[in-house]
Amino acid sequence: MQQVKKKHRKKSSKELAKLCVQAAIDKKAENPVILDVRKLCSFADFFVIMNGRSTRHVQGLAETIEAELRSKRLSTSSAEGLNEGTWVLLDYNDVVVHIFYSETRKFYDIEGLWHDAPRISPDD
Repeated sequence: MQQVKKKHRKKSSKELAKLCVQAAIDKKAENPVILDVRKLCSFADFFVIMNGRSTRHVQGLAETIEAELRSKRLSTSSAEGLNEGTWVLLDYNDVVVHIFYSETRKFYDIEGLWHDAPRISPDD
């Protein structure tokens, strides 16, 4: 197993979340949001939420994020929903990425469920 590249070893979970968002923005992700859930749950520090215009776009966003982080030798501990493309979940331990088809995002309203979580700007 390859180790994480030296320059990425000390990246915080916040920086990892921003890496995910930036990779997705480059592929035209819609409405990316980072939620800071450190004080609200024990299984993650940040949720990254975004949507794509079609199921194929959702799959492409997930593949792009995985490829970007894999190039830094960071890999998911699990990925779910990639075949369907309506809701893909990528678990990077401290960062959980949710990529929705736009209608599915409205239906599940993850931001509403975690309304107490502060939003972090990808630009900070």
